[in-house]
Amino acid sequence: MPSADSPTSVTRLLQHWAVTQPVTVALRFEDRSWTWAELLDRVRHLAGALREAGIGPGDRIAFLGRNHPAAFELVLAGARIGATTIVVNYRLAPAEIDYVVRDAEAAIVVVRPEFAPVLADLGYHRRVVAVGPEYEEWLASAVPPGDPRDADADEPFLQLYTSGTTGVPKGAMLTHRNLAAHSEAVSTHIGLTRTSVNLVPMPMYHIGGLAWALLALHRGATLILVPDVVPAQLVDMIETFRVTHAFVVPTVLAALVELPDLAERDLSSLRGLAYGGSPIPLPVLRRLLATTDAGLYQVYGATEVSGVATVLDSTDHRAPIDDRHLSSAGRPLAGIEVAITAGATGEAVPAGEIGEILLRGEQVMAGYWKQPAATTDARLPGGWLRTGDVGYLDDDGYLFIVDRIKDMIISGGENIYAAEVERVLGEHPAVSEVAVIGVPDEKWGEVPKAVVVPVGPRHPDATELLRFCRGQLAGYKCPKSLDFASTLPRNGTGKILKRELREQYRRGATN
Repeated sequence: MPSADSPTSVTRLLQHWAVTQPVTVALRFEDRSWTWAELLDRVRHLAGALREAGIGPGDRIAFLGRNHPAAFELVLAGARIGATTIVVNYRLAPAEIDYVVRDAEAAIVVVRPEFAPVLADLGYHRRVVAVGPEYEEWLASAVPPGDPRDADADEPFLQLYTSGTTGVPKGAMLTHRNLAAHSEAVSTHIGLTRTSVNLVPMPMYHIGGLAWALLALHRGATLILVPDVVPAQLVDMIETFRVTHAFVVPTVLAALVELPDLAERDLSSLRGLAYGGSPIPLPVLRRLLATTDAGLYQVYGATEVSGVATVLDSTDHRAPIDDRHLSSAGRPLAGIEVAITAGATGEAVPAGEIGEILLRGEQVMAGYWKQPAATTDARLPGGWLRTGDVGYLDDDGYLFIVDRIKDMIISGGENIYAAEVERVLGEHPAVSEVAVIGVPDEKWGEVPKAVVVPVGPRHPDATELLRFCRGQLAGYKCPKSLDFASTLPRNGTGKILKRELREQYRRGATN
């Protein structure tokens, strides 16, 4: 591991490992692998190709497509010459991809071939390089530059666009200092070392994928990139490559625990399994605890804080101080401060009281690209970041996420937190998934409606589910109506798009 006074630049980290352990495997992808020396050589050639294309400090470059080593190489090569890399969400609609690429002013886009027609159809007129023979020839023909430029610690080298669940995506600019602080804190917390094998099935357009990949660079661990998440194949990889650490979303864990042969598979190498991005149903968590001895880490964070901010760690999962803590987001990561503030006054509230969650630390982004007003709104005086989430801290310092501010339902003047209702309904054995939204009501302004994905093909009795809810919640919090659906709309990282559900019912669905 680099010494504590090592540069925060990811470029210097790559140099360090290429010298320290040149023949150790740095990266695996499908049936290929590259040592640290080979990875450095490729990144140097890519940096040369970018420079020859006229790319320099302050420019934006982009990658579009499923996880691929070229995305990781582009991030490192861009940092080497002072450019900022955008990894574009390939699951977006073409018009949304067009918005991100043009908003970023990307001077060049490296694209997996299947997505090249999207850019062509959009009329993207700057240079496009397709992964495959064209990309390899581009690297091979380039002259690597000399020593990398020394990046300022506060210089952005990543620009990741927020998911846009509540509006137009914004480009969060993340610096070398941001990601160095995040990598040091997370890798220390989960026990990642240079002998670890770090599996990244999350898409790298998401902070949970890219920041997790950068943990391997920080510690000199082997990184395994996965292009598509297939639960059975993830188990194969864990067995074959003796994976020690991985990060997934709860929907993947739900699929994993359903694998019929999971109990017979050898998962003994797995020491740290982190999950986050959305709440995990407690029945899934209990089955997971019974299935693996791996350390489990539930994480909460945001793109704007470079990834993880709080962690419910392994001890909390196995022997919690209080059973309620299994429903919490854990406690702050080293270097992160959490505050809960009242919406009207902005003043901190006592433990147990609900308010907006604020975060502070070196992980907090530099700001939003070309959006000074949005930056000012998100970054408060004193270095605090507004998360847009509502929650509370208990007396033991555990953070509980109550809801998104924009998802809160106000019915007859009473605040109803959809996440609270979802947690109750999610405990019913007939419920696989549930989303609660506010729908218009002439008397109360709006009332809660539940949209339920049932377990199995048969619908449970709606009256029974509503009765189950009333047995645990105040009457005004309970859904006034309940619909069934086969799936819930989600974005590429698994978050439920409640905006789409609300629009669906506003277009004429009955209450």
